[in-house]
Amino acid sequence: MRTLAIILLLLSWPARGQQEAIDCEASAAHRAFDFWVGSWEVRDAQGKLQGYNVVTAIQGGCALQEHWQSLRGGTGQSINYYHPGHGEWRQLWTDAGASIIDIRGGLEGEAMVLSGTIYYLGSRTERPFRGRWTPLPDGRVRQFFEEQDTSGAWQPWFEGFYGRR
Repeated sequence: MRTLAIILLLLSWPARGQQEAIDCEASAAHRAFDFWVGSWEVRDAQGKLQGYNVVTAIQGGCALQEHWQSLRGGTGQSINYYHPGHGEWRQLWTDAGASIIDIRGGLEGEAMVLSGTIYYLGSRTERPFRGRWTPLPDGRVRQFFEEQDTSGAWQPWFEGFYGRR
């Protein structure tokens, strides 16, 4: 009897690992950040080119992948996804040796607002961090990041205006 139970357990094992997929393309929650998908030139508030960003939908629309290239040679990537169990978006970013950003949140009006932490690899310090992506009427997207300093005040960290390439 014990052998039969073990055999039945082993036969059912592959079925447990293969869950039925959902259609992320048809999910409004998974589409909430689609305004950021595209190939972009990123400029500062004065209009000076800072770099290029490509954001693509991957894994059947279940995630967004970001590839950043600054004019100064810096690079970075993020994975962004909607977690239905938590009802929130999450971004995990890393760049070429300087920082790791781990933020989460969701839509506030038309803007995607995520907050969490930034970890600086060189100094091994972590700070509260938040970002806001706002679609603009002219088709651009404003990205605004802030970091909380040691006094508790929020300081601008990066502001970029994404224009389609």
